[in-house]
Amino acid sequence: MKMNWMKDFHGLSLAGLAAAAVVFSGCSKSDVATEPGDSEPVAATNVDLSHGGWWCVEHGVPEGECARCDKTLVAEFKEKGDWCDEHDRPESQCFICSPKRAEKFVARYEAKTGHQPPEPTE
Repeated sequence: MKMNWMKDFHGLSLAGLAAAAVVFSGCSKSDVATEPGDSEPVAATNVDLSHGGWWCVEHGVPEGECARCDKTLVAEFKEKGDWCDEHDRPESQCFICSPKRAEKFVARYEAKTGHQPPEPTE
């Protein structure tokens, strides 16, 4: 009788491991993202498109360089002479004065993710 119990236990443990593997290897919401206008999720290649991730969707620049979101960066941009007083943002990020400036940020996003960035919301 003892041997049958061992076979049953072994079968259950393998089934449990297989179930756990399926659960833990499944797709999580952090692995996919949708871009505005897309109906299907696209692979985000570990890039968080939400505010607080690598990319500032609101302003179309990397989050760590977004002086409009992180006011502690303003002084640094102003010290470098990189400031647009008219639009209250770094000159290098003022796509109002020069829409061509966005090209460098778009290229960085594409190089990192393999697709175009979402349109800035602001």
